[in-house]
Amino acid sequence: MSTTTTPQVRFRTMGGVQIRYADSGASHKPTVVLTSPWPESVYAFAPVWAPLAEHARLFAVDLPGFGASERREDLLSPRAMGEFLARLIAEADLGRAHIVAPDVGTSAALFAAAAHPERLASVVVGTGGAAVPIQLGEPLASWVLDPGLGKYRKMDPRVIVATAVDTIAGGIPGDIRADYLACYEGDRFVESMRYARRYPEELPVLAGLLPQITTPVTIINGRHDRVVPLANAEFLDQRLPASRLVIIDAGHFVWEEEPAKYASAVLDSITANRP
Repeated sequence: MSTTTTPQVRFRTMGGVQIRYADSGASHKPTVVLTSPWPESVYAFAPVWAPLAEHARLFAVDLPGFGASERREDLLSPRAMGEFLARLIAEADLGRAHIVAPDVGTSAALFAAAAHPERLASVVVGTGGAAVPIQLGEPLASWVLDPGLGKYRKMDPRVIVATAVDTIAGGIPGDIRADYLACYEGDRFVESMRYARRYPEELPVLAGLLPQITTPVTIINGRHDRVVPLANAEFLDQRLPASRLVIIDAGHFVWEEEPAKYASAVLDSITANRP
């Protein structure tokens, strides 16, 4: 991995759990917290790291149970993960941070914004399940709604993860792909599914909170996302009081497929909503 454009990762205990994170430094700049997509890791942000780091301090984190961070069962739900994010921002002394939380981070970041608006300057979400009733494509719909995890325990997690990330238009570097595969070896992938399997219970709760969220929210979604259809982004945009919807001509993994456009949308959000 190129050290000039990729996050330099470390481990530390935060919120009572050991996490893998990367910190670009430069504390004089606005701080952006980035949360790992699924089934990926902080290295998903390698294509946008350099352009974002020119304008902000970046603090990227593998969410507990995702990437290479320690799993703790009580954190494997969007609402609990939102509390973790708010605690992380306070514990790491990140000030009033901007948060970029695509994919599974979408619901967690919005729960954090609802409960702790004083800790968030702005929120960037998208490509994450949000709509009620649930509107998801495969394989995510089955991961969320299948009655049990038994059949997934019998599958090779490396095949599941490879099948997902190999849909990324243009491909990804081999070392980053290898990290994604390593992060979900053994039971790590099947146990990470528990988070998304809380969607049927927690997304309706979040939907009720959306009209109360006053934090500015930018929703970025790929126009051709078949895993998390655009309807989820539109659902959020219709209900959030201070939202902006950015649709990029890409699939699900928009941060890797169109990194320049993704970084530009993130920077627009930070610039417009500096504390």
